[in-house]
Amino acid sequence: MKLISSISITAVLAAFALCGAKAATPAYLDDTQPLETRVEDALQRMNTAEKIALIHAQSKFGSPGVKRLGIPEVWTDDGPHGVRPEVLWDEWEQAGWTNDSCVAFPALTCLAATWNPDMSRLYGVVVGEEARYRNKSMLLGPGVNIYRTPLNGRNFEYMGEDPFLASVMVVPYIQGLQSNGVSACVKHYCLNNQEINRHTTNVLIDDRTLYEIYLPAFKAAVKGGAWAIMGAYNLYKDQHLCHNSITLNDILKGEWGFDGVVVSDWGGTHDTHEAVTNGLDMEFGSWTNGLTNGQSNAYDNYYLAQPYLDKIAAGELTTQELDEKARRVLRLIMRTTMDRHRPWGSMLSPEHYAAARQIGGQGIVLLKNDKSVLPIKADAKKILVVGENALKMMTVGGGSSSLKVQQEISPFDGLKAQAPAGCVVEFARGYVGDTGGEYNGVTTGQDLSESRSAKELIAEATQKAKDADVVIFVGGLNKAAGQDCEDADRESLSLPYDQDRVIAALADANPNLVVVNVSGNAVAMPWVDKVPAIVQAWFLGSEAGNAIADVLYGAVNPSGKLPMTFPRSLADVGAHCFGEKAYPGIERNDGSNILDEEYSEGIYVGYRWADRKKTKPLFPFGHGLSYTTFAYGKITPSKSQISGDDTITFTVPVTNTGEREGDEVVELYITDVKSTLDRPVKELKGFKKVHLLPGETAQVEITVGRDELSYFDPEAHAWVAEPGEFKAHAAASAGDIRSTCSFKLLE
Repeated sequence: MKLISSISITAVLAAFALCGAKAATPAYLDDTQPLETRVEDALQRMNTAEKIALIHAQSKFGSPGVKRLGIPEVWTDDGPHGVRPEVLWDEWEQAGWTNDSCVAFPALTCLAATWNPDMSRLYGVVVGEEARYRNKSMLLGPGVNIYRTPLNGRNFEYMGEDPFLASVMVVPYIQGLQSNGVSACVKHYCLNNQEINRHTTNVLIDDRTLYEIYLPAFKAAVKGGAWAIMGAYNLYKDQHLCHNSITLNDILKGEWGFDGVVVSDWGGTHDTHEAVTNGLDMEFGSWTNGLTNGQSNAYDNYYLAQPYLDKIAAGELTTQELDEKARRVLRLIMRTTMDRHRPWGSMLSPEHYAAARQIGGQGIVLLKNDKSVLPIKADAKKILVVGENALKMMTVGGGSSSLKVQQEISPFDGLKAQAPAGCVVEFARGYVGDTGGEYNGVTTGQDLSESRSAKELIAEATQKAKDADVVIFVGGLNKAAGQDCEDADRESLSLPYDQDRVIAALADANPNLVVVNVSGNAVAMPWVDKVPAIVQAWFLGSEAGNAIADVLYGAVNPSGKLPMTFPRSLADVGAHCFGEKAYPGIERNDGSNILDEEYSEGIYVGYRWADRKKTKPLFPFGHGLSYTTFAYGKITPSKSQISGDDTITFTVPVTNTGEREGDEVVELYITDVKSTLDRPVKELKGFKKVHLLPGETAQVEITVGRDELSYFDPEAHAWVAEPGEFKAHAAASAGDIRSTCSFKLLE
């Protein structure tokens, strides 16, 4: 393995000083100079070969910088849930370090479920501290692809189905992360909404749907200051999205004014000329000219390496695009590794574990709680925990977000540790799922092998359940291929491993059954009416067991809200209502292996589709219960009409009418009563999370303006706020509107 080289900027400055006592510090090394002055000074000192080297990888996760000038390397690292372990220079195998474990933070579905921008900022800060401590320049995350179908294997890495929620939640993460001098790399831009055929799917989508649903979170990230963005694997208008003239040149860099770096996904680059002219800035992870996956010293053969130089020498391409790419990479380096004022970071600290636990506790969603089974009573004497997911480590696997953790508290261990005094917590396997525990050389060390039959496991679980005070089934999905895992989609909405049968048997054996679903996706629940308490727990990282126990025992009052709709069946999902052309796509008959996939449902994704079709979901978008209750008063607008750039503030009194303190998320939806273009019944345009003591009332204020009232007019290629009557709804979920008022938008 090559050693990571390190260049001392101080040494470079000293070398310049040796040239004469009066030698001036080069502008690019002088951090008192404006950023663009430094960038241009460095650029004019570089030769063409150095510029080419700057824009492509020299190892699996690094690019070389410019050694002659003391410009350091760029070191990237997979995120966004934690800092991945080191791999060998030329191979995917582990480097064998003993000091590269991390804290695993909850998956981004959980972060979105907090509906709390403060938690997003905290998340960015702590994961950034870990990345900075490991001297990373860039963390590959966060991800904000829209949840179009619950079958997408990578949904757990994203922030749900609603573009407004994702837009609000992604910005504090980015800003918190970059406060450590570590760049975010927002991914996967764009239309990367499934894992099946991800390299060969050409998305057919109208401009309005693109701009209203699939671009807003990326735009918010750019406007929020993201320093890098990663292209997606799939195609749009027959161009791969890592070098797509429309999405990268026209929209990202043109309309949005992005001044950062466009990074290819690993293996996402396919053509030198397109990469040069269509907006790609840094190429990673390619295997070109027939070189195989992981072959050593392939880097000079990358599309933006020697082939680019050859085209310049042949006069086929100029250096104009090269200079622009080099500027962007230099800008990135000066914002990160060459920022001598960036903090040092920290790793595996108690504060990081506390943050992971807090975020997990705020993101867990109480879906159902009939008979007040939860929180578990302090006088419980026997608790039975059933299910493989109560034991299985979830931080290893799932694709590029797989982590090597210092510790991971299992749900079973967390429940045992916090059990009431004198309470016995027992375990029964219940079912056998995925007994593996390895990804890229990281192993869990768990032995989950099982010799008993499914019949024997159910019999054991139901027999133990009969005399338990409470039964807690911990199941759901895991990070095995075909579940919540990169490079594959789920085959159905159903739970795998015949878990439905186990849950039904437990419900018959004990009426006090709690189902804890661990997943990043919605699942079917044919037993929903038989189970009194259901909890959505997500993939919670290192503190999973503690966060779950906090909620089940009541140390934390649940306040999470679903960032996606839980449908009753795939027939209630727009993407699955138009046949194969809409999912997973239809292969062309021209031998290209390209599949065309039409987003036939248009803007009607998630709750928008449910509202349009008047279907009742299993659990609606924004749903989440508490151990206390909240009463909403009448929503009141600050004015009856607005015009120009005016804003309008809606005030909603919310009272904690229960006996426990707790948090409530007030959701604001807007309806355009009459529009030239068809619009959804309602759309989320504001929310606020508030903490209330028993009996306390808060006047919750949410402000919106013309942007929140606008739709995208594809003919004008502009956002339009059409004058007329609107309605504002204060709601506890997309299916639970508490109060409505009207207002008008004038010319």
